[in-house]
Amino acid sequence: MRSVGAYEAKTHFSQLLDRVTKGERITIMKHGVPVAVLQPVDPSKQQPVSEIIAQIKEFREHHRLEGPTIREMIDEGRR
Repeated sequence: MRSVGAYEAKTHFSQLLDRVTKGERITIMKHGVPVAVLQPVDPSKQQPVSEIIAQIKEFREHHRLEGPTIREMIDEGRR
């Protein structure tokens, strides 16, 4: 695993992403201390978009905000 400084990571971020896409893990250091790791996403942990949308809809059914609607807040801001 290669390590790079925070400044280099910021400056060459797209190049680092290309390398990560090819399977490389890169540690980002700040003042010699590791602060983050760039690594490829584990495909087994990815969820299908349709499943995520279903979870959001399920959440919305059980969680409602009380108080004014968005439209009421917009109208109040225009006064």
